[in-house]
Amino acid sequence: MKKSAFVAIVGRPSTGKSTLLNALCNAKVAIVSPVPQTTRNSIRGIVNREQGQLVFVDTPGIHISEKKINCRLKAAARRTIGESDLILYLLDASRSPGDEESAVVEILNTLPQDMLTEKTIAVINKTDLGKADSAAIKNFLSEKIPLISDKNIFTVSALKKEGLEEVLRCLYTLAPEGHPYYDEECYTDQDVRFRISEIIREKAMNFLREEIPHCIYVDIRDIYLEKNNGGNEVLNAFVLILTERDSQKGIIIGKGGAMLKKIRIAALHDLETIFDWKIKLDIRVKTERDWRHNDKILKKFV
Repeated sequence: MKKSAFVAIVGRPSTGKSTLLNALCNAKVAIVSPVPQTTRNSIRGIVNREQGQLVFVDTPGIHISEKKINCRLKAAARRTIGESDLILYLLDASRSPGDEESAVVEILNTLPQDMLTEKTIAVINKTDLGKADSAAIKNFLSEKIPLISDKNIFTVSALKKEGLEEVLRCLYTLAPEGHPYYDEECYTDQDVRFRISEIIREKAMNFLREEIPHCIYVDIRDIYLEKNNGGNEVLNAFVLILTERDSQKGIIIGKGGAMLKKIRIAALHDLETIFDWKIKLDIRVKTERDWRHNDKILKKFV
């Protein structure tokens, strides 16, 4: 029988979890931004090989904060770890371990011993950077999580797609036998609404990361298909970008609407490579004060 497994990708913020997920799936599954804690939901990417199917779950970076949104994200990461068959612990070779790394280790060390020895691998990322120090990270792992076997520790560059085949081979070896969870042509289980909202959020975060990295939420208010005069299907989406203050709203819109137009055009470029439809986006910006404390909105995360 073939293999199948859910694999939780865990780590502190900005280790490259989303970049790794996209590289493993050879497709844009998760949005990528230099802003820490870009991932707010458990994003699934699917790898189908002759050996079977691996379903990777990109979890939010484990961040030390007692804000309501961060507590919810940490809870989601813990839940995903507990529900997964295998764990991929991602570390950054270019940064020294700190308090956030210790917080990840604390969670992992609560797992049953056999989970750490037989079902967990450590992947040291960003080895392509000049300041990378893989040896220091390996020493950290040896000291803090000695139950992870040396044969289950790998060095990679997710950005350059180096070392990934060795990681996949190991995961297939560790995965249990089972039937696939998804059709073999699938590389993600995200629905259309979610993919559109995430791509728009990615563009907004990347264009505005110096001003308003975390204060936006993208809400798809309406979405429908129609046929144009040529008989081709067009996907229409009415989108609200929510922000917390009127001053932030002005920054997102930009002078004469220039920034909002820039976000829309960049999002359309990506979306029309993902979907077969032509896409039309109607994006507006609305002030929703303290949305990060709004339980109705936070329930949509993870």
